[in-house]
Amino acid sequence: MQDTLPIHFAPLQGYTEAFYRNAHAKYFGGVDTYYTPFVRLERGDPRRRDVRGIEPEENKVPHLIPQLIASSAEKAEVILSLFIEKGYREADINLGCPFPLLARRHNGSGILPYPEEVKALLSIVTRYPQISFSVKMRLGWEQPDECLALAPILNDLPLRQITMHPRLGKQGYKGEVDLEGFSAFREVCRLPLVYNGDIHLVKDIQRISKQFPSLAGIMIGRGLLANPALALEYKENRTLAPDEIRKRLKSMHRDVFDDYDILLTGGNGQLLNKMKAFWEYMDPLVDRKILKAIHKSTGISKYYQAIEAFFNQR
Repeated sequence: MQDTLPIHFAPLQGYTEAFYRNAHAKYFGGVDTYYTPFVRLERGDPRRRDVRGIEPEENKVPHLIPQLIASSAEKAEVILSLFIEKGYREADINLGCPFPLLARRHNGSGILPYPEEVKALLSIVTRYPQISFSVKMRLGWEQPDECLALAPILNDLPLRQITMHPRLGKQGYKGEVDLEGFSAFREVCRLPLVYNGDIHLVKDIQRISKQFPSLAGIMIGRGLLANPALALEYKENRTLAPDEIRKRLKSMHRDVFDDYDILLTGGNGQLLNKMKAFWEYMDPLVDRKILKAIHKSTGISKYYQAIEAFFNQR
């Protein structure tokens, strides 16, 4: 069997929640580590839905790391205390979120132009030696060399790893990834480095791992939402037949649907809107006419007609 890198499933708000993670691990797998979407403070306390998402009894994946986002060590400590209370001994710090509403308050990638603020925030890493920390970040907010200015700060910390998404925060997910910028950061980074960004196919993983042979792992987000079999195909060095993917996906969808049906109390409209997100990134896997029918469905029966058209293909 081929040597493979560890695969990390990137957290995406509104998509990779506990029900989705559990079902993905059960029916597809191939992922070494799953991450929760970031926990953040709202009026001084962690948001309730974020707390629910990290409850140990709600999570059944083999290895889960909770992620936090904060603009200061004081705010981060409130969230970290919650992680410790729930029994976690690992935590990921988000320095990569590109959403302007958060970034302009120096959360996520919005803090990257300010080395002293980053240093102050990451001081929690040395204050909590019982926790194994990692950082997920971008090249910068405005300029790709912002990460280079942060390298000395990061290198001095006992971080488990750094995950780098080689885009700028202000780009969001637009434009091409900057592999030159990634390479420049790799040259100065002395910590284990994980690559993240625009991984859609097994050959993308192979290309990146060949170009950067010292990588500690690959993190995939939208690529796994588009093809939940991607990590499994990479780890087992095979391409799943369309029928097998549909069979696994049908079981995965059933679990996610049933779990949300029990949890949500806002009626079929709320459930329908939640389940439409399940299909949002699946353009390469699902015929566009079927995706259009899914997203235009106005009731559960119409929704099921649309998805059965996909599952029953031969």
